[in-house]
Amino acid sequence: MEKFNVKTASRTELVDITDQLRAVVARTKIDQGVCVVFCPHTTAGLTINENADPSVKDDIISAFNTLVPPDAHYTHAEGNADSHVKSSLFGASLTFCIEQGQLQLGSWQGVYLCESDGPRNRQVWVKALKG
Repeated sequence: MEKFNVKTASRTELVDITDQLRAVVARTKIDQGVCVVFCPHTTAGLTINENADPSVKDDIISAFNTLVPPDAHYTHAEGNADSHVKSSLFGASLTFCIEQGQLQLGSWQGVYLCESDGPRNRQVWVKALKG
């Protein structure tokens, strides 16, 4: 398993980690297999979405803040209950196919770490398996 760090700069943001994942897969030298990506944090998650137009990230953040507002009347005392809800909705892991040594994504897709309680230093864990 390989791990890498992601430094976030805002309370809520999507950080494109596609290049880091592609580099990890390349280092494995696995021609065909599966890549599992895991975020070991309770207030951050992972998602796949368009990475061609940066406004998509802004729209996702805006929609999430509308759906799960930071200032609702939560019972969690730390003041970051919305972050826990958001990370649960995004999810903690993703699985990808590896073909011809390459991480398989659609034409417009990128992989994002979804920060909900930043700024922080986050980790992403990656395990590539030969298949």
